[in-house]
Amino acid sequence: MEKSEILAKAKAYIEAEQDKRFSKEVEELIAKEDYAELEDRFYQTLEFGTGGLRGIMGGGTNRMNTLEINMATQGLANYVIKAFPKEAAAGTLKAVIAYDSRLNSDVFAEATALIFAANGIKAYLFSSLRPTPELSFAIRTLKAQTGVVVTASHNPRMYNGYKAYWDDGAQVIEPHDKGIIEEVNKVKEVKTMTRVEAIATGKLEIIDKEIDEKFWAMCKEQLFRPALIKEKAKDVRIVYTPLHGTGAMHVEKVLGDLGLKIITVPEQREPDGNFPTVEKPNPEEKPALTLAVELAKKEKADGVMATDPDSDRFGTAFPDKDGNFVLLSGNQMGALLIDYVLRSRKELGKLPANPAIIRSIVTSPFGDYICKKYGVEMIECLTGFKWIADVEANFEKDGSKNYVFGLEESYGYKVEKEVMDKDGVSAAAMCAEMILYWRSQGKSLLEHLDDLYKEFGYFEDRAISQYFPGASGGQTMKNMMADMRANPPKTLGGEKVIKVRDLMDYPALPKSNVLQFYLESGTIVSARPSGTEPKIKFYINSMVPAGDGSDKWFEAAKKQAAVLCDGISADIQKILAKASA
Repeated sequence: MEKSEILAKAKAYIEAEQDKRFSKEVEELIAKEDYAELEDRFYQTLEFGTGGLRGIMGGGTNRMNTLEINMATQGLANYVIKAFPKEAAAGTLKAVIAYDSRLNSDVFAEATALIFAANGIKAYLFSSLRPTPELSFAIRTLKAQTGVVVTASHNPRMYNGYKAYWDDGAQVIEPHDKGIIEEVNKVKEVKTMTRVEAIATGKLEIIDKEIDEKFWAMCKEQLFRPALIKEKAKDVRIVYTPLHGTGAMHVEKVLGDLGLKIITVPEQREPDGNFPTVEKPNPEEKPALTLAVELAKKEKADGVMATDPDSDRFGTAFPDKDGNFVLLSGNQMGALLIDYVLRSRKELGKLPANPAIIRSIVTSPFGDYICKKYGVEMIECLTGFKWIADVEANFEKDGSKNYVFGLEESYGYKVEKEVMDKDGVSAAAMCAEMILYWRSQGKSLLEHLDDLYKEFGYFEDRAISQYFPGASGGQTMKNMMADMRANPPKTLGGEKVIKVRDLMDYPALPKSNVLQFYLESGTIVSARPSGTEPKIKFYINSMVPAGDGSDKWFEAAKKQAAVLCDGISADIQKILAKASA
């Protein structure tokens, strides 16, 4: 970008941004003549990706700030009014707004609510921070047409985000996401009003326990064995961390009501958008669970549970025979939950006709083999839980399948139908029951996971991410994907690539910028640029086919998978190095 173009955009932003905290940042950059930073802040405008808007907080069109929130909300309001003309004419349009513990989340959430109110859409705003799954639940409970949660999920502290939801309680997808962006781009004026005026006119209503209590009850209603829980819960001790987010109030309540002994990490219990004890508040990351594991060892706990700041992701760690805590991957916990849900439904006669489980395309096929055992269909969808919700919504419309469970490798699980997004709170409750069940069978979860490997084959998963920030970074990723399409690798990790699946040209799924390489062993390697961050991610889902199920086979399979993953990882690093050169 030319300096003149950068300055023009920066000055237009300063004039439009009413929040002086953000406009002052840009003014200072202009005064310093820091054109590199200014270009990064203005070379693009944030757009809806797999998780809506998400970006680093600060002044600029490529940052999360009050102006971007206001423009997005006005565009969303305009689109909702057009999409629901009868309700708009009758004055019955409704929106629900929630937010997490991140810096500015409460400010952004209230701004969103007041813009909805000024546009004739009644806004239901939670009185304080609440989990993302509760936002989805509230939309369905209140029969609202839309909703917003202000969160950047598991991202580092400098990020915030804005997820838009539709009347089914799921995140917006095509054509709504593109339609909203079109409306945002047409916004010339943002309508708003004061909080006092919004409440006085009945266009803003503050909600809390009337939704909380229904949400907690729903989470507990998903469980299969209340008698077992009542009898054995007191024998289980769980160390839990909300990672400074929304989870403490809800996980402590639900698991506490079940009679479990919950020990919350004190340093991480209170909401804090600075996330002072972790670099990333992400339960996928081992360092984020350090304090929880230390406390679990001290307390001789039976397991560690963690949720991210908006409590839609759920991570776990369990002690092995030597007392060392093992962090389970999202795929491992997903396989355990698939097995437990299907086993329980079959044993209790609750497996419906035409049952189906839904997973994302980058989630391990481990669960596919478990589903086959129970006669349950596994259905693939694009990455992002909104696509799982979309497949489920189609089930509800055409009656072709009955939803049983949904999962994605990034620690996302949905055991219920009442929420149309991943839910770390209900996942924690189901996991607690699963611990009790396998204990009643004389096994730990880790021991049962090994049994599943011996039965279905050994699966090992790795992920490699690399950031490419700025305008040049986006082009680098585009070039990398184009090169892999034109010249796909013939081997990865020493194994022949026998098939390439390009999701830009795959009729069974919506177009997506993803490439998947299928290897001889059944291993799948996927390349996918993020929809919410300036990074590309490679997923390795390795597989060693089942053998005789012996301990000797199991140990050999683990070594074989590790060698394969190491080789594939080395080849991916070469691809990244070539792109970065």
